Amino acid sequence: MTDTLFALSSGRLPAGVAVLRISGPEAAAAVLALCGVLPPPRVARYGALSDPRTGETLDRGLILFFPGPASATGEDVAELHLHGGRAVVAAVLRALSALPGLRPAEAGEFTRRAHANGKLDLAEVEGLADLVAAESEAQRKQALALASGALSRRVEEWRVGLVSALALIEAGIDFSDESDVSGEVTMDAVARLARLKEELLAALTDAARGERVRDGLVVAISGPPNAGKSTLLNRLAGREAAIVSALPGTTRDVLEVHLELAGQAVTLLDTAGLRETSDLVEAEGVRRALARAEGADVVLWLCDTGSQPPPALAHAVKVRTKIDRDAAIPLGWIGISAASGAGVDTLVSRLEQEADRLGGREPALITRERQRRALEVATLHLERALGDFGGHEELRAEDVRLAVRALDQLIGRVDVEDVLDALFSTFCIGK
Repeated sequence: MTDTLFALSSGRLPAGVAVLRISGPEAAAAVLALCGVLPPPRVARYGALSDPRTGETLDRGLILFFPGPASATGEDVAELHLHGGRAVVAAVLRALSALPGLRPAEAGEFTRRAHANGKLDLAEVEGLADLVAAESEAQRKQALALASGALSRRVEEWRVGLVSALALIEAGIDFSDESDVSGEVTMDAVARLARLKEELLAALTDAARGERVRDGLVVAISGPPNAGKSTLLNRLAGREAAIVSALPGTTRDVLEVHLELAGQAVTLLDTAGLRETSDLVEAEGVRRALARAEGADVVLWLCDTGSQPPPALAHAVKVRTKIDRDAAIPLGWIGISAASGAGVDTLVSRLEQEADRLGGREPALITRERQRRALEVATLHLERALGDFGGHEELRAEDVRLAVRALDQLIGRVDVEDVLDALFSTFCIGK
């Protein structure tokens, strides 16, 4: 028999309201034991909660009951909305733990049961995990679309198309003795597969954007020593995040600051000044700085003399610093004074444009490496299925079957237990 789970599902205590969630076959019995009455399904009832062992009143709050399978987990679910004091919640949790068949939930266990009971597929679970972790508006929108089934619905459309094409291929095999019929259905199947391959390729092309939004954009502040990199980082962060010194080589490691621009999560990197040096520690900092800048989504090249960035950073946004001392701004550069703030608004506007360009306005379908790899496998088998098999159409059919299997893995229909274990470990207890 399945255990009945319980946990605090709301935020950190103390709080105005605390929500305890119970899911499993003994959920209704637990409510009866604590409250003496089971409210009508999906109707909130206000009442007292008492310790079944002593009869002592623990709190007064709202009680809700959601019979399975029409519930979040597919099981009977109850929610207790209590006052959010630590002592109140601890007392009710103790009372629940003393009831037979109940145990505290582990991280992500409510969501795992929802997946096991067909309430959420793997892509929707990943979207839910991203929604809980979302820190920017773009991340929220993208995660909500994924959790609401945007990818799952598209995958199902692709799957239906593949199965339809597979049926035609198998029909052609059945009518292989009638060359006219066989050839016609094979051509129809190949045309459908070609259209589906283009749709999968379009989703793959957009995958980098989805992963970028989920992980956050990386903006590297690069340039020679004493160009004002750390001063700019502090101004953008709104706090003294980096040490500012007139001595060259002060920044030796990469410093990260997280913020939001144009609705996108952004990680700013303050890197070591790029120069030749005999100091081994500083030289390592320069090497790391250049490597991180080359891998960044956007690079700001800061310089107070207007010298050009190295070839590896030729694509950088060029920023002429310290214009409070020398107002000359080269053509195509943005002039700022990180110390006084002059021109910083213009630079921020440019960063917002870059964030908007890279993140896009519409949520991407593919947001994780796992999803992208499954889609790449499906696309590979589709490309093979479009080849010339010299009349051996059963080989074409097998590649289509493998493409279908890859899509099934994408949404968690097959072979995902190891993925589930890793994914649900990232959830909080009570989710």
